Amino acid sequence: MASLESARRRLAHRVTLLLVAIGAGIGVLPGAALAAPNPGVQMNAADMTLLNGVRLAGLWEMPAGTMAAEKGQSPRVREVGAEIARQHAELDQLVVEAANKLGAVLPTDPTTQQKGWLTEMQNATGAQFDQIFVTRLRVAHGNIFPVIGAVRASTKDPVVRKLAEDANRFVNDHMTMLESTGLVRWQQLPPPALPPAQSDSLIAAAKANVGSPGLQVGTGVVWAVFLIALGTGGYATWRLMRRS
Repeated sequence: MASLESARRRLAHRVTLLLVAIGAGIGVLPGAALAAPNPGVQMNAADMTLLNGVRLAGLWEMPAGTMAAEKGQSPRVREVGAEIARQHAELDQLVVEAANKLGAVLPTDPTTQQKGWLTEMQNATGAQFDQIFVTRLRVAHGNIFPVIGAVRASTKDPVVRKLAEDANRFVNDHMTMLESTGLVRWQQLPPPALPPAQSDSLIAAAKANVGSPGLQVGTGVVWAVFLIALGTGGYATWRLMRRS
């Protein structure tokens, strides 16, 4: 009996340690907003798309910038890469803090397409790497820039508004830095993806700002538009890389 009781105690102790470890692991998950949703928050789909878009940008552009700082051929590319990585770490902290205030959960991994861009950079060297780095990041920043402006103009939430203002400042700075390398091929940048009148796209939804408690503004449509914008930029840069 004593041996059985001792075994039970050891099992209970191990279960307790396991639960504590799981709880600690959840506590350090990057981007997991653990705060309970605030019932007073009036978020719409455009607001949530901004949070996710800013978070996803940081998840791949931080390692891309670090890679450029280490293996860029041009001194300017190395300098720009290091600064973009540093600034994205700061912006990532801001978006995580905003998500926690809003009770939102953010992605913790880049998209499959973004991982592909990082692999492409890992496999490139010299001048080819510099060109891929600048082209990929400049197109990505150009895609998110109008989204930030539309959400800033129309959101009802002060936390989202402040995040949009901060993101606008960072993204504009990053585009300027990338352009300073002299490697941006202006004539081959994708055209702006502006929605037609009455369009049910992200920018149209943000301007209309149809907000009610919860995400009731066609979240699937919004995400589809966001992913289409990323895909358009990815296809354009693939064509650009193929030509070079």
